Amino acid sequence: MLPSLAGNSCVRMIQNHKSTWYFASLVLGYVLYLVFGAVVFSSVELPYEDILRQELRAIKKQFLQENECLSEERLERFLKKALDASNYGVSILNNASANWNWDFTSALFFASTVLSTTGYGHTAPLSDGGKAFCILYSVIGIPFTLLFLTAVVQRIMVFSTRRPVMYIHRRWGLSKPVVAIVHAAVLAALAVSCFFLIPAAIFSALEENWNFLESFYFCFISLSTIGLGDYVPGEATNQKFRELYKVGITVYLILGLIVMLVVLETFCELQQLKQLRKMFYLKKEKPQDRLAILEHDHLSFTTVSNRATVYSDGKIQSFVGVPTQLSSLSDDPMIQ
Repeated sequence: MLPSLAGNSCVRMIQNHKSTWYFASLVLGYVLYLVFGAVVFSSVELPYEDILRQELRAIKKQFLQENECLSEERLERFLKKALDASNYGVSILNNASANWNWDFTSALFFASTVLSTTGYGHTAPLSDGGKAFCILYSVIGIPFTLLFLTAVVQRIMVFSTRRPVMYIHRRWGLSKPVVAIVHAAVLAALAVSCFFLIPAAIFSALEENWNFLESFYFCFISLSTIGLGDYVPGEATNQKFRELYKVGITVYLILGLIVMLVVLETFCELQQLKQLRKMFYLKKEKPQDRLAILEHDHLSFTTVSNRATVYSDGKIQSFVGVPTQLSSLSDDPMIQ
């Protein structure tokens, strides 16, 4: 008897706090996904890092053996200075000295990566004034960019998603959820083709050292605003039409980001995803529940008022007579 009662109480508790259990499962799943990613990245990339470290040590040792007049300390200072400059996008190589990082087109490209929060990190402000301006520029520019993208996506959604779905639904009488799913799949396929596959083929042709996978990788890292910065177009030696190329990449990033937001918003409007999101949300208090709470509070207050008395001239006088309709409610222990 007791185990069955305990089991029923556990089931009842789970049902009453269903969204909380779903949310706890979501948090646990996210943490496990992070751990899974860390394990995979570590197991895949750690051997390559070890090989690269060994190669660099061997090259450094060979260089010191061939140049006995150069001490290891002086070489370390030189390499540190060169690497610090490289982190700011300045290279000491002769074939890279022709490319400036802060001409107008490069600065325009940098501003677009800052406002879109992509942030490749291949160039960074060198001066204190540039760093201070970057902070102020981002504080104002990022919310401004979000407002701009929201307004643009809201207008595009009307013509790209809502009207086509309603037109097909009314014209052919098909189920609206089914039409929405098919439309979202077609829209995603077009976005992948026009902003991932085709640009990847173009980048692989324009960039000498990029293959198709690396170009596709750059497109995904950029339009997802991850922006690792390990691949940045237009930084090759003697890049043809470099200024025009940089402007074209800036336009591609802005348009691609807008298209990605349109696709995401289209999927978010699917009824299936809305129901899935609601599983993890706290339930809103319904107007009926509020009315019931107010009525309960009113009844409790009335009962207390009916029991209130004052002493006047040594006699007990009641404020308000107890209505017959509430006489049974006054005996309720919950109200008392």
